[in-house]
Amino acid sequence: MFEMRASLQALTAELKRLKASGVKSLSVSDESMKALRAVVAARAKGAPAAAPAKESSVPAIAPPEIAEAVARVREPAPEFAAKPAAPGGPPVPEPAPFDLPEGDKPSRWASLRERVLRDAVCCARVRPGKQVVFGVGNLDAKIMFVGEAPGGEEEVQGEPFVGPAGQLLTKMITGMGLARSDVYIGNIMNWRPEMPLDAGGVQYGNRPPTAQEMAYCLPYLKAQVRVVDPDVLVALGATAAQALLGPGSFKALGEVRGRWHEFAGKPMMVTYHPSYILRNQSNRSKRLIWEDLLKVMEKVGLPISEKQRGFFLER
Repeated sequence: MFEMRASLQALTAELKRLKASGVKSLSVSDESMKALRAVVAARAKGAPAAAPAKESSVPAIAPPEIAEAVARVREPAPEFAAKPAAPGGPPVPEPAPFDLPEGDKPSRWASLRERVLRDAVCCARVRPGKQVVFGVGNLDAKIMFVGEAPGGEEEVQGEPFVGPAGQLLTKMITGMGLARSDVYIGNIMNWRPEMPLDAGGVQYGNRPPTAQEMAYCLPYLKAQVRVVDPDVLVALGATAAQALLGPGSFKALGEVRGRWHEFAGKPMMVTYHPSYILRNQSNRSKRLIWEDLLKVMEKVGLPISEKQRGFFLER
């Protein structure tokens, strides 16, 4: 029952996230609709709901089109940030103040990284065999990308944005005329927010981090901004933007994306998370993000060719 409730919350979070991103409809197969109607009819008669499929924490009643999206969700809706910590888990404490050591960038970054990787709160929330995730990249980068939280691939490799969304982000960076090693990439969260495990001990899907979780990790992100000292920040997705702009700063990402904001004294562009493109493969969707990145390129003085200006324009 607990796993079903958590899975339904994940499904609801994904649907709200899609709505906030501007998606107005989903294609659902006839077979999936029949399955949903059967569950509704059974519940109306007082019959117990079907148990969730063993291989996934997504409920069995979820249409496969939606279940797949939930399994790879990387940009949850901001309104879920106020949910409690992982059910049954210990409360997340207030962040403890700390000072960065004196020294050059590499030594300060290495000290900060060591502090995060040894942080007792972070380590206590990482599954056995997984890793705390810290930012990576060029310590002299002009552009710093900030995401929400590690996913399944990230907690295995200990590096942000290495899964499908990360591979797409790398392509975007390449399109800007840069290499991944030219920028810095970090997350608000340093651990993957916990979800129920299946019988084999595997977590499927991702949930939005809570307000308490993000508040605990945010000082570490701010410290990375101080060390790297980029010219601009790029907030990827609604949850990251909500954490950096402040709770309740917007309802839908469209209200704030494509405009310049400020965080930690740095200009910040808000755009969609790369996973938005994984779900919306139209040129229009790609162009929305690309227009935001063009503004970033202009801000930091990167050369922009006519070819780059025309990327993803409808022909």
